[in-house]
Amino acid sequence: MDPRQARTVAYQGEPGAYSEEAAFEALGPEIQPVPCRRFEDVFQAVVQGQVDVGILPIENSLAGSVHRNYDLLIRYPVHIVGEYAYRVRHCLLALPGVALEDLREVYSHPQALAQCEQALQKLGLEPVAMADTAGSARYLREKNIRHAGAIASRRAAQVYGLQVLREGLEDNPANYTRFLFIARTPYPVPEDEAQATDFKTSIVFTLPHTPGALFKALSVFALRDINLTKIESRPLQGRPWEYLFYLDFEGHAALGAGRRALAHLEEIAPFLRVLGAYPRHVARPSRTT
Repeated sequence: MDPRQARTVAYQGEPGAYSEEAAFEALGPEIQPVPCRRFEDVFQAVVQGQVDVGILPIENSLAGSVHRNYDLLIRYPVHIVGEYAYRVRHCLLALPGVALEDLREVYSHPQALAQCEQALQKLGLEPVAMADTAGSARYLREKNIRHAGAIASRRAAQVYGLQVLREGLEDNPANYTRFLFIARTPYPVPEDEAQATDFKTSIVFTLPHTPGALFKALSVFALRDINLTKIESRPLQGRPWEYLFYLDFEGHAALGAGRRALAHLEEIAPFLRVLGAYPRHVARPSRTT
């Protein structure tokens, strides 16, 4: 499944969430977003055929990995079919007619508040933690609160009829969230093997609890000059102190050096699953200072 052909896209959160904004930015304005309460609901919507694809945050350049989604990737029979590096721009929102000097508090998700900590201190605003960013914007509108603002996306301002008082409120402009697109069927394998360099492959595997096992596993990529872009370990449920290893590498699982590396890894790893091979997306660094 090519996510660019998707019409319905499930995401976790409320209308105006950063996941929804990322989906529109990556796939275009024609898509129909489908909000879900939990990450599990996104996976279920995909598996049950209720939507074409789901979009999930997998890591943030400042806060790190979203471990819950790593765990869910192995639980559900889905394929990663795309990625998108989304530049997070936090906006300070308020009701129409409210001025910055009228505000005393700011509502948002704890992570968003933490990413804007210095800016909020300079503005003299007290942070108040809420369940999510878009939900804080909705709460502001529904309760008609004029002494507080919300940190959320520009789209949240459009959805809930709020004004943007400040944009780019984050303390560090190098703030990106990498999203994954998941589908019931894999991304098509390119006919030209030369296109493998434009792809990224995500896998998960286990290793025997023996000296040098991880070194041997990683060497199958090093020996073939394959660049690794991410490695993450997660507990293997039911097996204390043993781990699943999630790994991303540049190349295609079914083509060229990537195919040969995985064939070699199968000789070492008791369990190996290809989560997806999909086009790489490289974010352009922000010039904002």
